[in-house]
Amino acid sequence: MAIQVDVAVLGGGPGGYTAAIRAAQLGKSVAIIEMDKLGGTCLHKGCIPSKSLLRSAEVYSTLLEASTYGIDVAEGAVSLAFDKVQTRKTQTVDQLFRGLQSLMKKNGIQIIQGKGRVIGPSIFSPRSGSLAVELPDGEMESVVSTNLIIATGSRPRILPGLEPDGEYIMSSDEALEMDKLPGSIIIVGGGVIGVEWASMLQDFGVQVTLVEAGSRLLPGEDTEVSAELTKLFTKRGIRILTGVQLQTDQYKGENGEVSIVAETPDGDVVLTAEKLLVSIGRQANVEGIGLENTDIRTINGVIEVNGFGQTSEPHIYAIGDVIGGVQLAHAAAHEGLLAAEHINGEKPTAMEAHLIPRCIYSRPEIASYGLTEDGARSKGHDIITGKIPFQAIGKALVLGEKDGFVKVIADRKTNDIVGVHMIGAHATDLISEAALASVLNATPWEVGQMIHPHPTLSEALGEAMLAVDGNAISF
Repeated sequence: MAIQVDVAVLGGGPGGYTAAIRAAQLGKSVAIIEMDKLGGTCLHKGCIPSKSLLRSAEVYSTLLEASTYGIDVAEGAVSLAFDKVQTRKTQTVDQLFRGLQSLMKKNGIQIIQGKGRVIGPSIFSPRSGSLAVELPDGEMESVVSTNLIIATGSRPRILPGLEPDGEYIMSSDEALEMDKLPGSIIIVGGGVIGVEWASMLQDFGVQVTLVEAGSRLLPGEDTEVSAELTKLFTKRGIRILTGVQLQTDQYKGENGEVSIVAETPDGDVVLTAEKLLVSIGRQANVEGIGLENTDIRTINGVIEVNGFGQTSEPHIYAIGDVIGGVQLAHAAAHEGLLAAEHINGEKPTAMEAHLIPRCIYSRPEIASYGLTEDGARSKGHDIITGKIPFQAIGKALVLGEKDGFVKVIADRKTNDIVGVHMIGAHATDLISEAALASVLNATPWEVGQMIHPHPTLSEALGEAMLAVDGNAISF
C-alpha cells in the first residue's frame, strides 16, 4: 500500500523541514522524504559546520592577539588542535540534528529515508506528483500526496578541469572534513563561500591566495563594503587577485603541491599551494528527481515558480536553492512557510528577493539588506546616504574590533530606507533591526530617534540613520 499524506516534502533541509512543520501546524498530514540526513546541506555541510569552524578560528586569532587586551600569554602556550576543532563542529551538528528529530516527532511528521523521484500519473494517482522512493535496503515505497513540495537543495558548482580529486582539489564539502590544515591554499571564487573560507583559514595560520574572476570581491555587495573587505584582508596577509582567468589546462597536482597558471590584468602568473579550494557558487539539484515526468518548467538550471512557490503544475511547489535566487537557508525557510500557507488556502505576502537579509561570517562580518548604492541608482532612486565608522563607537573600541562601518541608503524624495550595509564586528546580529525598520516602513529619522543603549554596537546603526540627515552625534 502507498503512503498517503496531504503534503509530501522531497528534501529535508531548512526549506523542507520548515514547510513540513508549518503544514503540520495547519492540520495537514505530512511526510518528508530525505535521502541523507534531516537538516540538509545547511546543518551537515554548510551553515552550521562552517560557522563552528569560523568561531574556532576567531577564538584562536583572538588568543594570539591577547597582549593587545593586556593579557600576557607565554610564548608557545597557545596552540591549535585542529582535531578538537573538528570534534566541536561535529558535536554542534549532532546536537542540532537531535533537536530537529525531536521537532519532527513533536509535530507528527513522518520521515522516510530514501531517494525520492516524482512519477507521472499511475495507479496510485491520476496526476503527476506521487513519489517513488528507493529505500536504503533497495526496496521501493510509494508516497501519494495532495500536494508536493520539492526542496532538493543544491550542491557545490564544479569548475571543469578542477574537479575535486580527494587529494589536491576540494569543494566546500571536502574542506569541511579535512583532518589537518594545509600550509597554503588557493581559493577560487571571491563570493560568500570563498571569502568565509579565506578568513577562516588565514585565522588558522594557513597562507591564503584568493582568486576572483570579477573585478572585485563579493560582487553582489555594495562597492564600499567590497573595498573595505579587500583592504582588511590584504592587511591580514591574504593575497587577493581579481580579474583573473585560470588556465585549467595548465593545472598540475603532484608531489604535495598544486600549481596553475592564472591570467591576470598584469600578465600571467603561476600560483602554487598545497591545496586548491573551488568555491564558485552552488548548482540546483534538479537532476534525477523525475521532473521529466511532469510539466514543471526549468530555466537556467532552476525550477520556475511564482511568488508562492507554485510550479507550472499548481499542486506541486518548489522552494529553496532548487529555485535559484539568493540561495540562503533563511530564505528557503521563509519560502517553505509561504508554500505551506498557500497550500492551506491562505494568502501570504510573496517574498521580494532584495528584502532578504544577507550575512557573511568572515572576520569582519558583513551583513546587508535591500539595495546597494549602485542598485538603488539603477532603479531610479535619488539617494542620500549616511555612514558611520565603527571606530566612532565606544563598544567597538572596547571589543578591540574598530574596523568597518555601517552605511544607510535612503531615497531623498520619499525618505524610505532603500538599503543598509554593514561590515564590522557582529554585523550579522545587527542587520535584523534594519530589516525590521524596512518592514515597518520606518524612515531613517524614526530609527535614529530610537534610544540605542550605550555602549553597544547597535549605536552604529542609530548614528548612521541620523547621518542620513546630517544629524549624527558621534561622528
